[in-house]
Amino acid sequence: MMKYIIVQAGGKGTRLKHLTRNKPKALVPVGNLPMLFHLFRKYPDKRFIIIADYKKEVMREYLEVFADVKYQLVDADGDGTCAGVKQAISLIPEKEPFLLIWSDLILPDDFEMPTGYRDFPKEVYPKEDYIGISETFSCRWSYKEGKFLEESSCEHGVAGFFLFTEKEKIKTVAPRGELVRWMQENKMTYREIGLAGTKEFGVFEEYSQMEMEKCRPFNKIIIKEDKVVKEGRDAHGKKLVERECAWYDKAKKIGIKNLPEIYGFNPLEIERIEGKNIYEDSFSYTEKKEILRKLIISLQTLHKAEQIQADSFSCKEIYFNKTFGRIGNIRDLVPFANQRYITVNGRKCRNVFYYKRELEQRLEQLTCEVFCFIHGDCTFSNMMLRRDKSPVLIDPRGYFGYTELYGDPRYDWAKLYYSIVGNYDRFNRREFELEIGENEVCLTVQSNQWEDMESDFFEMTGTKPEEIKLLHAVIWLSLTTYAWHDYDSICGAFYNGLYYLEEVL
Repeated sequence: MMKYIIVQAGGKGTRLKHLTRNKPKALVPVGNLPMLFHLFRKYPDKRFIIIADYKKEVMREYLEVFADVKYQLVDADGDGTCAGVKQAISLIPEKEPFLLIWSDLILPDDFEMPTGYRDFPKEVYPKEDYIGISETFSCRWSYKEGKFLEESSCEHGVAGFFLFTEKEKIKTVAPRGELVRWMQENKMTYREIGLAGTKEFGVFEEYSQMEMEKCRPFNKIIIKEDKVVKEGRDAHGKKLVERECAWYDKAKKIGIKNLPEIYGFNPLEIERIEGKNIYEDSFSYTEKKEILRKLIISLQTLHKAEQIQADSFSCKEIYFNKTFGRIGNIRDLVPFANQRYITVNGRKCRNVFYYKRELEQRLEQLTCEVFCFIHGDCTFSNMMLRRDKSPVLIDPRGYFGYTELYGDPRYDWAKLYYSIVGNYDRFNRREFELEIGENEVCLTVQSNQWEDMESDFFEMTGTKPEEIKLLHAVIWLSLTTYAWHDYDSICGAFYNGLYYLEEVL
């Protein structure tokens, strides 16, 4: 049985352009998980030895916060794909089989290790070394008839996947240089194993063609012809779906319109809307104003449907405790987070860690007498437009702090403002660029093209701008670890929170 996996994660990933500007290639997200974490999810019981070089401090801090497997980090001594391998194998006991794999390979769900490397039967010990052959994507090196050839190939490509019966096989590996070339020079031979269906993201063009998932890692969405089925992948996801079901059930009973048809609750099955998310289309100013009017009426109808006495503890939990709980987890991960001031897009911003009590006092001034039936997450991403441009509310949160279904209505308005002015939906799809300089930060988020509706938003809702802007900044800060799957998103959410907070603190 194989217990150890060495991951070569030291490369710069320069062909991925801005995606690796601030982080190592192994942390670039694919399908809402960093590349490296796909291996963690596939082999959660293995012991990982991760070779780091480029942006290794980012790797170290990130794994310390988010990795949920047994791992050790090796600082590569040297350069090239050989770098760090000798150090890594020193951490593996004698006579132990192991996998050596490149960090940018995403193995298919149905991939199985060969006999002897599988968990069962445990008593079978591997007798042969294996090399992974790409079969479906191009590689710079080939392996044919037991020989390495420096020629590109899809059918016989050397994919960066090697299984060894013991570390003795590569004990003389060079400290630097190209590992495959070293194997060629040492006339190493392997049995082949096909890696058909494996995904490899080496260049930006391939990555950019990947379809972006709209759900979080803890959710599973199945889209059928006329319906959408939603389930939780883990305990957290299952609890959220349970709350979503309770919200839809309550909304139907009190006669709320602008909802999808609900076909079942176990699992949650809802109508597949023939339309788009609001941010996915372009509209004239007049069209946007009419859509916004309908959205606001829908939310006002929700808020007026039922009300209960407000719970100050829930407000404190959502606005203050949760926010500082999340940003506290990533303080050592985000550059400049231990400085009193951070310059973001040319604006000198007070660092919330040093102005914690000032923010707490401002939030305590947001008194709330009644809780309303709220959506809880009404961004553009959670609203669909039918073909006649009528809005449909989807993906409700279903709770607010310690309170189920009901909450502060200003939270709904701040979430809507989050899309109108903050362009959250584009940020959520990673349509932004973050440049972390020596002394400042530049964050550019693609626009939803709704910023010109800001004054109309305040006029239609009747909300106080200083209150909504304050909550808007807090929501950005709170996004940090919720967007944990992407290092740039963590940092960008924190910096954006400081940028908007500086206007109102």
